[in-house]
Amino acid sequence: MSTTTLTPTPTDTPVSAPAAKLHDEGGIGLRNNLRHIGALVRRNLLQIKKDPESMFDALLMPVIFVLLFVYVFGGSVGGSMGGGRQEYLNYLIPGLMAMMGMNIAMAVGMGVNDDFRKGVMDRFRTMPIARSSVLVAKIVVELGRMMVATLILLAMGFALGMQLHGSVLGLIAAIGLSAAFGAAIMWIFILLGLSMKTSQAVQGMGMLVMMPLQFGSSIFAPPTTMPGWLQTFTDYNPLSNLADAARGLMAGTPLGHSVWLTLGWAVVITGAVAPLAVSKFRKKS
Repeated sequence: MSTTTLTPTPTDTPVSAPAAKLHDEGGIGLRNNLRHIGALVRRNLLQIKKDPESMFDALLMPVIFVLLFVYVFGGSVGGSMGGGRQEYLNYLIPGLMAMMGMNIAMAVGMGVNDDFRKGVMDRFRTMPIARSSVLVAKIVVELGRMMVATLILLAMGFALGMQLHGSVLGLIAAIGLSAAFGAAIMWIFILLGLSMKTSQAVQGMGMLVMMPLQFGSSIFAPPTTMPGWLQTFTDYNPLSNLADAARGLMAGTPLGHSVWLTLGWAVVITGAVAPLAVSKFRKKS
């Protein structure tokens, strides 16, 4: 490499047209964009291979939540539903599927924040790749972690006696719906990761968002047991729609509007937040 290529460009020198085109996201093309995403996904997977402890939350969280809620709250909540722990297990597992995406999504925001603080993202931004490909690759890998957590969750449920009253296709549809909504939520946490100064701040803000949404929903208990004002919040909570849709798909019962409402939430959140996250990533210094 010649010495001229290593010489920094003066700040008052305008960027040449070829360089501007090199970093223009719209000029990269779909094929190259997909190739870049694939390379970045491989890079993120190699990071997980190098640091297997980063998978502990996806591997252990489903086990802990199932055992905790089934054996601590299953008797009382299941009794209020007219059954027992078995009844509550069938109610809880589809709800926990809705929660997996929220918990995995917070890790995405923290990872993006850490990569910026370590200078990794600065290297990516100097490369002739689409800015969105960096973030999309993050989401693809985290969706893979979410699928691992979901499979462990279902394995725990069936091991404890959960019954699938619907079809296998309904179960697959419930997993796909949870993944679609989880991907949308990840964009919110990516934006938080790009906006907050530290990963601890991302985690703190994430918990403030997650706790009311998770516990003020139909994930853990039927809304009929809640006070009226909380029932109103639960009715408009997108996690309730997702949990109810997953239960209906797995049980083969009427779905109502829960599936379409969940898909609508996913589309609206992605359409509104993803462009903001890509723009923030491009401008962040």
